[in-house]
Amino acid sequence: MTEFELNGRAVSTDADVAMPLLWWLRDIQGLTGSKYGCGIGACGACTVHVDGEPARACLTPLGVLQGRRVLTVEGLVQTDSAGTSGAVALHAVQQAWIDHDVAQCGYCQAGQIMSAAALLARNPRPDEAAIDAAMAGNICRCGTYPRIRAALRALATGDA
Repeated sequence: MTEFELNGRAVSTDADVAMPLLWWLRDIQGLTGSKYGCGIGACGACTVHVDGEPARACLTPLGVLQGRRVLTVEGLVQTDSAGTSGAVALHAVQQAWIDHDVAQCGYCQAGQIMSAAALLARNPRPDEAAIDAAMAGNICRCGTYPRIRAALRALATGDA
């Protein structure tokens, strides 16, 4: 049995410890925000946070998650504290993505957003070099890199 925290809630699974987190999230939990892109950790479409750091869910076996915290793009959205009104507050990165019209096809966006959120959590005012370094492992086939960087620059300067 593997026990860990997923999006702020304790979970346990008896799934094979070698199963990639990505398949468990999508096929067993129904959390489809993280996408399968390449399967080798090169594209970033499956990026989640493990203990606050970006991790490729396609390469992360369930067995290494014992006692750890996993956050998916679905976990970035906050509902009201009572959970009753249905009120939703987007994460600042998600709102910046909307404000800067970042997404085109959208396939890579969950991974992009998760990498950006991890960057801003560790460095709320990143410079261009830090943005480039943090986002280098996320590929966008549509080429929305200028919009992604504009959204991150706006967040870094407080103009978002």
